[in-house]
Amino acid sequence: MTDTRTTGLFITFEGIDGAGKSSHIEALAQAFQEAGRTVTLTREPGGTPLAEKLRNLLLHDAMDPLTEALVAFAARRDHLVQVIEPALARDEVVISDRFTDATFAYQGAGRGFDWGKLLILERMAQTGCGLEANLMRSPDLTIWFDLPAAVAAERLATARVPDRFEAQPQEFFAAVASGYARRCEAAPQRFARIDAHQPRQAVWQQVVEALQARGHLHAVRGVAA
Repeated sequence: MTDTRTTGLFITFEGIDGAGKSSHIEALAQAFQEAGRTVTLTREPGGTPLAEKLRNLLLHDAMDPLTEALVAFAARRDHLVQVIEPALARDEVVISDRFTDATFAYQGAGRGFDWGKLLILERMAQTGCGLEANLMRSPDLTIWFDLPAAVAAERLATARVPDRFEAQPQEFFAAVASGYARRCEAAPQRFARIDAHQPRQAVWQQVVEALQARGHLHAVRGVAA
């Protein structure tokens, strides 16, 4: 059984590197704060001292796909137990820059790791971490920034020194994008697909409309910075 809503609101941002999602996360957090909600803004891999250490290993140390997946889910378990579940229990809005869909997209589709084994790891890591023992934590809403891999590659070419994922070839990111599409097809009620190949204001408007359509936000002032 998968839990979709107990207390609080859990929103995740997903997309390939270069999709531009990060520039809208702060704006969404501010919109919720202006609406009177308390917001916990976090990221994956990371979000706790232990998970940040695991993030550094994942982004910079070579490892095989199974090891990558195990490290990602270990960081996620600690993140859930230490940050996400307590914040949701306090009726906060939790906004995370990436969550489990990223593992399926990057390690599953990108690295070619077995999808069924990832489903097992997902169940193990996300069950019984603050909820009833048989419930698995999933986001209430996943905002997926869908961008062609070629466009993402152009954006990354002018970015900071890339980590070992950002340095992957365009074909890798095309595979990752297909992994996100597969997750979206499996849970269409959870996903809001955003056309990220648009001007920033147009992308932000799509984000706002996705939240408003589900009754999570009402009037929103301004646009993403």
